[in-house]
Amino acid sequence: MHCYCGSGLGFLECCEPYISGARLAPTAEALMRSRYSAFSAGNAAYLLASLHPSKRASESLESLKQSFSGTQWCSLRIISSRNGVVGQASGEVEFVAFYRSGEEISQLHEHSRFVCENNQWLYCDGDMLPALKLGRNDDCWCGSGLKLKKCHPD
Repeated sequence: MHCYCGSGLGFLECCEPYISGARLAPTAEALMRSRYSAFSAGNAAYLLASLHPSKRASESLESLKQSFSGTQWCSLRIISSRNGVVGQASGEVEFVAFYRSGEEISQLHEHSRFVCENNQWLYCDGDMLPALKLGRNDDCWCGSGLKLKKCHPD
């Protein structure tokens, strides 16, 4: 099975080792990708564990689990990644996550901030950005690899 994050790797060699706790995400981008995969797989425990402790009080396992209901994550696009590698204390990732809720297709476009504490990357917070406008020649939102005009033309 291909990884949810769209890396092109299999789930077992990409995000699963981070989600299962077998390894720590080596970069802020790897953590962001694994968090997207955890949303896709419905793993609320990992989402809480990878959230900075100062932010955990505002989230609960139950509210995360409820948020999975009725949401199908379709694809992830990394727009940019700054810093967030080994030896750095912080990093930033801009991404767009496309999802389906009922019949409606929506997107979460965010500029996220991460910190590395005790060799572990943690998600801190993010700024919501306007939705991306996709052109007919852009890759389709569904992750098929086809152009939008060929896959979902309307």
